[in-house]
Amino acid sequence: MMTADGSAGDADYGMIGSGYRQFRRPEPEFARAIQTALGDARHIVNVGAGAGSYEPDDREVIAVEPSAAMRAQRMIDQAPVVDASAEALPFADDAFDAAMSTFSIHQWQNLDAGLREMRRVARGPVVIMTCDPERVERFWLRDFAPEVIGTEARRYPSLERITACLGGVVEVESLPIPFGCVDGFSEAYFGRPEMFLDPGVRKANSAWSFVSEDSALRSVRSLEHSLNDGSWDIAHGGLRTASHFEGSLVLITAEG
Repeated sequence: MMTADGSAGDADYGMIGSGYRQFRRPEPEFARAIQTALGDARHIVNVGAGAGSYEPDDREVIAVEPSAAMRAQRMIDQAPVVDASAEALPFADDAFDAAMSTFSIHQWQNLDAGLREMRRVARGPVVIMTCDPERVERFWLRDFAPEVIGTEARRYPSLERITACLGGVVEVESLPIPFGCVDGFSEAYFGRPEMFLDPGVRKANSAWSFVSEDSALRSVRSLEHSLNDGSWDIAHGGLRTASHFEGSLVLITAEG
């Protein structure tokens, strides 16, 4: 479904995308992993680029982003951006050394077509940061916001489907999430549960936009009550001092 904003996936970033640059900043540990996976590629296309997180600033990058709201948040010195969708990349075969996508593939209208397009335009590696849906629902937030987490798990494609579509030699690497992670997807706040009380945090996680306002408020009140009476800390308090959390985040690298 194409929105007035141009968002080509299942979320309307004209409605929810205004705070992404504030809450969804590139996490340095993830950025280093992506740089490593890109190898010596110099000319890169970033598909579903959003506001530009994780684009290497020491290489030639072309960004692809259909949402006007997200394109508007890109800084003037960032890579040039093309208004297009993953399923129809306006580039020649093998036009780039590598292709990348972060937190985007679960929102594409046609996953297989988008992945085939990434393969088509990249003569080198395809690097994708996404979440494993089998592990999404293990996160403690499910106890308070089951509709949100259930929605998130359904939206992420299985690793098996991604791997099969990409073909070639595919490596799947788990990315531990550091405490204080600045890329504010759900699990970034594994040890900072109070952050979910902030409407801006929730708005920057698109899964919250798929549940009713009443459901979202019930979830927030349930979490707030658990924090106030100490039950969250009894169950999960050890996460407040954990350096990292092994969640659902993965980095997929396809070669060949």
